[in-house]
Parts: sequence; C-alpha cells; structure tokens
Amino acid sequence: MIDLHIPSDSPVLQIAYIVAAVLIILGLRRLSSPATARSGNLLAATGVFGSLIITLFSSEIQDYILIILGVPIGAVVGYVAARRVPMTAMPQMVALFNGMGGGAAALVSIAEFMSRRQAGEPEEFGILLTTLLGLIIGSLSITGSIIAFGKLQGLVPARPVTYPGQNIVNGAIGVVMVALCVFMLAVDPTNGLAFAGISVLAAVLGVVVVLPIGGADMPVVISLLNAFTGLAVAMTGFVLNNPLLIIAGTLVGASGTFLTQLMSKAMHRSLTNVLFGAFGTGGGEAAAGPAGAAQTLRETTFEDAGTMLAYSQKVVVVPGYGLAVAQAQQTVRELASVLEERGVNVEYAIHPVAGRMPGHMNVLLAEANVPYTQLKEMEEINPEFAQTDVALVIGANDVINPAARTNPASPIFGMPILNVDHAHNVIVIKRGRGAGFAGIENELFYGPHTQMLFADAKSALSKLVEAAKSV
Repeated sequence: MIDLHIPSDSPVLQIAYIVAAVLIILGLRRLSSPATARSGNLLAATGVFGSLIITLFSSEIQDYILIILGVPIGAVVGYVAARRVPMTAMPQMVALFNGMGGGAAALVSIAEFMSRRQAGEPEEFGILLTTLLGLIIGSLSITGSIIAFGKLQGLVPARPVTYPGQNIVNGAIGVVMVALCVFMLAVDPTNGLAFAGISVLAAVLGVVVVLPIGGADMPVVISLLNAFTGLAVAMTGFVLNNPLLIIAGTLVGASGTFLTQLMSKAMHRSLTNVLFGAFGTGGGEAAAGPAGAAQTLRETTFEDAGTMLAYSQKVVVVPGYGLAVAQAQQTVRELASVLEERGVNVEYAIHPVAGRMPGHMNVLLAEANVPYTQLKEMEEINPEFAQTDVALVIGANDVINPAARTNPASPIFGMPILNVDHAHNVIVIKRGRGAGFAGIENELFYGPHTQMLFADAKSALSKLVEAAKSV
C-alpha cells in the first residue's frame, strides 16, 4: 500500500502552506474594495480549502474518522447558515463564527497540553506560553462572542448589564488567571488543575467583560473579538509549528485590531470607554423631545413624500438597521431606479458604524446590486448634504443625531455623524417613536425641515415607489 503521508517538517508541506497563506493574503487584499471583494473572497476561500487538503496528508494525522464525520457536518451547517440566515442576523452569525474560531483554538491548546502531559514530554517554556495564550484568548473569545450573539439576537438584554464593583471583580479574575499562568510557567508546567482553572477563568472573563457593554457598541465588540480569535489562532500555529496558522491568525488579529480602532474613532470614543463605559441602553421609548425644540413630530403622507422625491435634483439615501430588519434593500433600489429615470441624482450615505457590524450597510446594498460608485463614505458625502434636496433616512438613528455636534451634555457628543440636518429637506422612515439603539433621543426628528413616515421600511418604500411613479 502506498503511504501518502508527508512528514510535518517536510519542505513540500511547508511550501504548500506558504502558497495557501499567500492566496489568503491576496484574497484579503482584494476584500478592501467592493469591486474586487467577490474575487478576493473566492481567492481566500481557495487558500483555506487548499490548506485543509494539504493538512490531510500530514504524517501527524493518524485517525481520519473524526475528520470524515466533521467535514460534512460543518459543510452542511455552513451552507445552510449562509443561505438561510437573513441579513438582519448576519452580525449574530459573524459573532458566532468568530467564537467558533476562538473555541477551536482553545480546544487545540487543551489537546496539545493533554497529549504532552500523557506522553511525559517536558514542557518547553515557549510552547507552554503560547499554549496558555491560545487557551486564554480562545476561551475568552468564544464566551464573549456567545454573549455578543445573545445581545444582538435579543436572548440577552442589549442594555449594559452592570453591578457594583464589576471592574474590581473583572480585575480579580484577571489577576488570579495571570498568577496561575506564572505558577505553571515557573513552578509546575504539567499541573492539570491550574490549566483547567485558567480555562474556566478565561471563559468567565469573556462573559463578564461583554455583559456590561451596551448593544450600541456591538460593532466594536465584534471587531475586537475577531482580533482575539486571530491572535488565538496564531498562538495555535506556534504550538503546532504551523506557518499557515501563524500567518493567517496574525493577519486576522491585525486587521481586527485596526478595524476596532477605526470603529472607536468613528464613534469618537476610546476602546477603554467602549469596554468599561456601559454605554447604550438598547433602545427605548422616546423622550418628550430635545430642549428648546418643537415638542411634536411632523408627519407627512406617502403621496407628498413621493412627489418631493420625484421633483428633486439630488436625493441622498441614508440606510440604517431598520432597512435590514425590513429586508427592504431591493425596494430602495427600485425607488432609486424610478427616481433616476426622472433624472434625479441618487447616492447613498454610509456611516462606519451603521447597522450592527462593520460594513453591514455596504453588504446589504451590494446584495441589491446598488452600484459601488453610489455608496459614499461619511467624509465624502457630508459636504454634499448642503446641496441635497432630500435626505431619505431609512431606519437610521444615532448616526444622524445632531446632538453629537450641538449638545455637550449628550453621551454621543463629539461622535462623527452624517450631516443629514444640512439637507434642504429630510424624510425619515421609522417603525415607531422609540429612541435609537443607544437609547438617545434624536433632535433631527424635531427639526423644521424634517418630516416623518412611521411605517415598516419595506411597505413605506413600496408606497413611495408608487407615489413617485404617479407623479
């Protein structure tokens, strides 16, 4: 019988891993632009699939039963999830995927530690250190991701869950965990009880760190947990002496870290404030209105709003989570087509933290085949609002609140926002009169040029399409 196994230290195997890593890097590079994102995704997926095939030939694999069972199960679950999970639940799915990566890294660390312990192999300091880091970061990542999933799914309160002395408790957990790591590294590297304690404490820390974070900050949390997962995978790569895992994990960790910084900057808040500020109540009933502003909301009709849109020269659509909830991306694209046939210039204003995850609105509109050239980032579109006839807001709230510029007492003061209030007219489609996900009243809704349409986004847009066509 021909033995197809390749020694794990074989140059052939190492070079194959490097080639797969290069494909992943090139794929990630192409993901930076919407125009090349699909080919980038395919390129990166090819690299990952190739690495899986390569690994099957490694001499370290002695039993294929679990692999044969696991691959089809994972493939079916992944395919069904990708096809059936609606865009509104995409942030939850991303959170779970992040968690699964971290969990896998933690399990590898556990398996390697137990294997070396049973074999009686001496624990090298470097290997034990990376094993512990993979265990800690991976365990924290999976439990934190599960809590983030619960908040986004409504299974866990989206508001900050706080209690007196929580930071002291979190700090104590971290100190004990570090002490156990030092004990293992310096005194007893094979102590299974200490190893288990570190795993449990890291998992608990993931829960208690994410629980006090409000739902409005979930985009930042998802990015941070993504970075943690990447770091855990990189640590696993060191443990297994696998260059592909080291490269891929480092890339994910670095990109997640940069994205976390960008998200924090877009909210004008430090990462420390996001993690420990207990900001965002998860929505709520609207207050009576901002001080000094009109105490009533001006409603309009679909006929009047459709007429205003049809006779405009420039319309800027501002999408938010309400658009995703209603699955109305195709309908807003239809409305834009109707307006464009009448010579109206239509663009889309994208805030960095609109929705429930980074890039949520971009993905949503791309699904409806909205031209990439019409998607304008905040810095690009803000100067154009002053020349905009109508800003059509669909389900957005906190990212368009003028209080971020005008009210020093507001919790979001200083946060960069879309300057929707500078448009000549503003039409807001909103499901109800409650406050946004951060639980803050929006002064824009009481502005002199703002008119409200209280309805589900999809039905409201359908009526606007008919109204615009009838003009």
